[in-house]
Amino acid sequence: MIVFDKLWETMRNKGVSTYMLREKCGIDSKTIRRLRANENTETKTLDKLCKALDCKIDDIMEYIDDETD
Repeated sequence: MIVFDKLWETMRNKGVSTYMLREKCGIDSKTIRRLRANENTETKTLDKLCKALDCKIDDIMEYIDDETD
């Protein structure tokens, strides 16, 4: 499963709010809600986030194996 916990941490460290993301990146509220819920998002959105936060993809998302043995 892909999770976006690192996104919120990176935003906090850089002093960026969701309001700033909406204004700076053109990311709408619906997309922000999907990111908070770790739902699917377009690579175009990920690109916008990395540009706006001046970071790498692994600074905003990570893969967690959710299989149970």
